[in-house]
Amino acid sequence: MPFFIFGISQLEDVTWWKMALAFIVVHFFHNGASNAFNSYFDKDEGSIGGIENPPPVDKELYKISLLFDVLAVALGYLVNPYFAVMVFLIGLASKAYSHPLIRFKKYAVLGLLIVSFFQGFWTYFMVVVAQYGYTASIFSEQNLVAGCICSLMLLGSYPMTQIYQHQEDGKRGDYTFSLWLGIRGSFIWTMSIFTGASALFIGYFVTYYDSWLVAALFILMTSPVVIYFLNWMRETWMDKNQANYQSTMRLNLLSAVCFNLFFMGLIVWRCF
Repeated sequence: MPFFIFGISQLEDVTWWKMALAFIVVHFFHNGASNAFNSYFDKDEGSIGGIENPPPVDKELYKISLLFDVLAVALGYLVNPYFAVMVFLIGLASKAYSHPLIRFKKYAVLGLLIVSFFQGFWTYFMVVVAQYGYTASIFSEQNLVAGCICSLMLLGSYPMTQIYQHQEDGKRGDYTFSLWLGIRGSFIWTMSIFTGASALFIGYFVTYYDSWLVAALFILMTSPVVIYFLNWMRETWMDKNQANYQSTMRLNLLSAVCFNLFFMGLIVWRCF
């Protein structure tokens, strides 16, 4: 969601009904389908995503995931055909990530790269295509830079969403990037990549907004995430059991709130 909102904030003009429908397509139907499909094939017994105690899955969940995918593409076509194609392709990537015949999730580096690309760069450009369709002009330097920074931010943050699942992922044979790094390695990786991505965001705002004020506001709005992360890392260094579901969800919620508020503020900034 933060990168979707960031994409809206970078549009020169906004057709709000398109953005509203695109938002519903991506965050309700596509994400719903993706989470349901992933849950069906993972058959998690421990905490996962926003569910601390997931119920047993059955065939109905699988059917609902496919229905939501069809609805996502159909509604996406109302935005424009190019957006519908992008919805279809991200749906295929999501299935390849989870389905046992391919299951990119079990490959540490490849799985991370696929998630980072589609949830970052691809999501940003879904917004651009929803507004403008497919034209050469959408591949401006600014859009390409913005999309790449989004993916870099995902590259750093995604392993933290897996840090409490090492045991369950290992049982299934999913050698995730976070499992490969280990608990301490995951914290170091995220801290390093997040720092680099944040520096690029600052450079982006200075370059394309010509404003150190926006850059300073970015630092201010994301500082609670940094403070929480560093404190959690210190606690986990002393007790690895602190790398748990509850702490991960708190970080997810805090980062979502901070980034969403900042990017919503950018929309207001550009309007006025």
